[in-house]
Amino acid sequence: MRIAKEGWAFVAVGWAIFVVLLAVGPWWAGLLWLPIALWQTAFFRDPQRQGPRGDELILAPADGKVVGVIPMDEPVFLHGPATRVSIFMNVFDVHVNRYPTSGTVAYRLYSRGKFGHAAPEKASTVNEQCSLGLETPRGKLLVRQIAGSIARRIVTDHQPGTAVHQAERMGLIRYGSRVDLFVPAAAEVLIQAGELARAGQTVVARWK
Repeated sequence: MRIAKEGWAFVAVGWAIFVVLLAVGPWWAGLLWLPIALWQTAFFRDPQRQGPRGDELILAPADGKVVGVIPMDEPVFLHGPATRVSIFMNVFDVHVNRYPTSGTVAYRLYSRGKFGHAAPEKASTVNEQCSLGLETPRGKLLVRQIAGSIARRIVTDHQPGTAVHQAERMGLIRYGSRVDLFVPAAAEVLIQAGELARAGQTVVARWK
């Protein structure tokens, strides 16, 4: 299993505690800790993703459940009508985020905020977050990483001016969070609230 680089220390500590508990504590203490060590390892998994590719496709930037598909105005980067696709990642989902299309990072803004539950509507405006705008061959996209109630670390890999590729790693959010994808209103959204998405694999929209 491939592990995200941000998780190496956490995984090592989890298994070190397991070994120590087996060595010096009662045997059942190690067994009680084992699920935590296994979960910590699984949380930071970074699987290779294969799937549909192409400039006309817009892929999911995150694993998880789609909690909203909402038409709205996006004034920060798209500067016009858009559709926001919100994907909530629980603590069992893969938390590595991926680029929905190829293009160039043209905008990046990190905003401090609260660490409330990431699923509700208000999380998009009040929670700590990082917004990344992409200039693509077909138009502009905005991806917003949003911290959750136990997420205390947003990782965004690239700075403005970086050329990025579809399904390439964009970053990671540690422990339960949400990613919003803003696509222009002219794009055809192909996913609905309640469906599950996989980063770099699920087609969520298509350029017209």
